[in-house]
Amino acid sequence: MQFLVYILIYPFLWIVSILPFRLLYAVSDGLFFLLYYVFGYRRKVVKENLNLVFPEKSEKEIKTITKTFYRHLSDMVLESIKSISITEEEMKKRFVFTNIEEVHKIEDANKSMVMMCAHYGSWEWIFILQQHVKSMGYGIYKRIENKYFDRLVKRIRAKYNSYLITNKEAIATLTEAKENGELTINGFISDQSPRRSKAYHWNEFMNIKVPIHTGAEMLAKRLDMPVIFFSVKKVGRGYYETTFETITMTPNEYKDYEITDIFMKLVEKQIYDAPEYYLWTHKRWKYRNDVPPEFQ
Repeated sequence: MQFLVYILIYPFLWIVSILPFRLLYAVSDGLFFLLYYVFGYRRKVVKENLNLVFPEKSEKEIKTITKTFYRHLSDMVLESIKSISITEEEMKKRFVFTNIEEVHKIEDANKSMVMMCAHYGSWEWIFILQQHVKSMGYGIYKRIENKYFDRLVKRIRAKYNSYLITNKEAIATLTEAKENGELTINGFISDQSPRRSKAYHWNEFMNIKVPIHTGAEMLAKRLDMPVIFFSVKKVGRGYYETTFETITMTPNEYKDYEITDIFMKLVEKQIYDAPEYYLWTHKRWKYRNDVPPEFQ
């Protein structure tokens, strides 16, 4: 059944991916209409999230952010499909790194690194980073249920010397790379909610106490990797600028969860600057009423 779904859907995705950007974004406009007006995809979740973290904003302001967010979400869906066939030259033009020297400084120190980011702006084309650095790239991800689409996503990333590994594979894979003297850049999207049963750290995010992922920090400390944050700014439709900020070169000098808390504050700044580009469809604050006594 998985293969049948794949062979039925993939030709459509490929056709969409080869559309020129002008037509691609016309399709995105149609997708926006369907998501927002026809199906109301997670509109209740988005509205609840926005009202929760921005109680001071008017209903009109919330509606404006919501509509802009859905337009951006539609663009990201189409841009992820475009990844199937986009050229390296085109991607470099559209996903620009403003201070790549921050990454080079860590490489020059002969260090692998943990790179943390949020579900903000765009993360679909970040793997073009591998064309600007000498380190091997790994992205920590959750495996797609359909194994054929999972292989497709991995194949797209591998074109640019970037590879996807699961949380369970991360420690063994990166420990082996370190033992072999290989430099690696290891990407974590660390802003989403962990399962409550696996929440080791709670703190405020957008002024609401929630559980927070700590895996990136723990791996950085275990393998003594510098930690770098990247933020993404949407400068035009289909155009993004990424800026790096080194959080620390010496992670083991920090108390447990301190690096994670610094990361979350950087994410907050992005959201306050332009909230419409955060991924509001996820139930990020679903455990806010279940804070364990020891974290209250």
